[in-house]
This record gives sequence, structure tokens and C-alpha cells, in this order.
Amino acid sequence: MNTGTWVAPDDTLTLWTFLAGWAAVSVWLEQKYKWASTLTGCMIALLGAMLFSNFGVVPPKASVYEVVWDYAVPFSIPLLLFDADLRRIWKEGGRLFTAFHVAVVGTVLGTFLATFLLWRHIPEARGIAAMFCGTYIGGSINLAAMREVFKVSSELAAASVVADNFLMALYFLVLMFIPTTLFRASPKAWKTSSSRVTLWERKEISLPDIAGSVAAALFIVTVSAKLAEYLFQSPLPQPIRIFLGQKYLMITTVTLFAATLFPKFFSGLRGAREIGTFFVYVFFVVIGAPASFSVIWRESPLLFAYAAIIIFVNMLMTLGLGSLFRLAPEELLIACNATVGGPTTAAAMAIAKGWGDLAAPAMLVGVWGYVIGNYAAVATANYLGALLDFP
Repeated sequence: MNTGTWVAPDDTLTLWTFLAGWAAVSVWLEQKYKWASTLTGCMIALLGAMLFSNFGVVPPKASVYEVVWDYAVPFSIPLLLFDADLRRIWKEGGRLFTAFHVAVVGTVLGTFLATFLLWRHIPEARGIAAMFCGTYIGGSINLAAMREVFKVSSELAAASVVADNFLMALYFLVLMFIPTTLFRASPKAWKTSSSRVTLWERKEISLPDIAGSVAAALFIVTVSAKLAEYLFQSPLPQPIRIFLGQKYLMITTVTLFAATLFPKFFSGLRGAREIGTFFVYVFFVVIGAPASFSVIWRESPLLFAYAAIIIFVNMLMTLGLGSLFRLAPEELLIACNATVGGPTTAAAMAIAKGWGDLAAPAMLVGVWGYVIGNYAAVATANYLGALLDFP
């Protein structure tokens, strides 16, 4: 069958090789070259897949892509949340935990403002609101979950990722260069640490680690999916059924309880975060494959404006309201980074700026963002949809 592409849609083995291979190349480039690190590996994965698809190498639609959405994306969520022990986050997050929630409020208010201003000009406004709210509280995995929950089209999702990554990189530069002397003096001197809190350093890992991570993640996804389906069909009031019947929200909830009740087991599974992150890269390859250059070109400018409004309100609220709570400027800047970029970028910024004592708390509150990002995004998007009466 002539499909017009070098790789046929039913050539499953070759397409899996492409997805895993290009995701691996994106990871390697991000770690090898500074320009790629600035662009981010996720962006490379998406843009590369767009090129391969638009120039006829791989098909824009294939059953393999649906498998990633149906299994790989939900599978990655618990792997990234195995460190989400609530007691540890509350205990060790300290003042940064407060600063982070101030930044979360900024993201939610920014989503409201951006939607009020632009919803008439943006297609699939409810899904777009959920995706940006989720990713600017948690991270890419929240964006992936919200895209699936609200069934955002692949082209629009790809355009959103382009806008998200560009604005995120620009925001990080602004945060790095904001002089803390503009604010009041810090309540303490943060210690410089030579330790590296990074996703990329080598770690000891064993076969039981891999076996435990994969088995636990699959078990959580299966239980969550069954429980969500049961609650959705239960006689509970409709708003509760719709909320609790969301598979991704239930996966987040079950993982959170498991990680809190059995912290020793789940935090001891080395490599879980790395496996989960790799599947996130695969997800970005899948997002890029169906994306049309013409659609990206047409939709991206408005989405750039949408994302810029959210980020601006995030920074304004965090630095302004956070100062009223007498939080240190360092804590507020790290909180801004943790909401928009996630745990790894926040910890990296803390180390780069010489605030070593903030590195570990930055990782913890960033993981907490993964947890609450889905809840906040669904609630915000549904409320906006009901308020403004859009689908």
C-alpha cells in the first residue's frame, strides 16, 4: 500500500525504532551540546519528529502513536511520582513550599487572564487552558495528561509545546539575571554546595530496581484505571463522578498515597525517574509526528501570547505577593522556576546561583508540582469553560 511515506503506518517495528531512537538522540544532544540544552531535549524530540513527518519519512498517523498515548504516557506518571512522599515534602520543603504555592496561584490567575483575553481567538480553549496551567505548575507530564484528558488535537498540542518551550527558556534567562538586590535582604545566607542534584548523573541501579519500578508503575496504572472507571459509573453526584473518574487524576492520587504510605520502598527504586522521563521524550516525538508546519505557523503566535501572559502573571504574583509573606527573593525566584520548569531546572538554578541549600527543597516542591498540576489544571479549565461557555 502506497502511503506517501518511507515508513508505512503499519510498519510497527520500524516506527517503534524511530520513536525510541529519536528520543535517545534528543537526550544525547541535550547532554552533549550547550545549544541543545538551551533548546531542551523535549523540543528537539518534537521538532525532529515534525521534520521527519512533514518531509515524508514517517506517517503523521499510526496505531503505534495511539499505543504511546494509551500506555506509555500513563505509565510514566507514577514513575515520576515515586518520590512524592507528602511528609517529606512538607518537612523538607520549608519556606520554599510556601513560595511554590504562591507561584501556583500566579499560574492559575495567569491562566484566567490569558483565557479571558484570548479564548475567542484560540481553538479548543478549554484544553489549551488545561495544558498550559498543568505544565506551568508541574511539567511536561502534566501537559501530556491534560492533552489526553481534553483530547486536544495533535497539531494544536504541538504548537502549544513550541510556545511553551520558547517562553520557558526566555523566562529562565530572566529569572537568572534578576538581581536579588532589587528586593529586601535575604533572611539567611544560602550555602554554596558543590553537590549536583541532577537527573543526568550516573547512579547505581540493579535488576530489582528496574523490576520493582516497572511492576509497581503498571500495578498503580491498572488499579487507578479500574477505580476511575468504577467511580465514573457510580451513583455519585455528576460533578464528583466526572472529577474522580478521570484516569490521570486517579493515577496521581493513588501514586501519592502509595509513595506516602510506603516511602522506603518507592524512594528506594533507583532509575524510576529516568525511565519515566525517557517515556516523556517518546511522548514529545509522538506529539511532533502529526503536526503540520502550516498549522504550527498559524497557531503559534497566539499561543506565544497566551503563554507569555501566564508567565508574566506568575512572576508578578510570586515576587509581589511573596514579598508580603516576607519570603526571601532567592526562594521566590526558585519557586517561579519550579512551577514553570519543574524540579530539575529549579535545582539546577539553585546550584548555578550558589544557593546550594535550596537545591534539594527545589526538587521536592517540583515533584509536588507534578502531583497538584493535574488537579489544578482540570479544575481551572472546567471552571473557565463553564464561566465563559466554551467547549
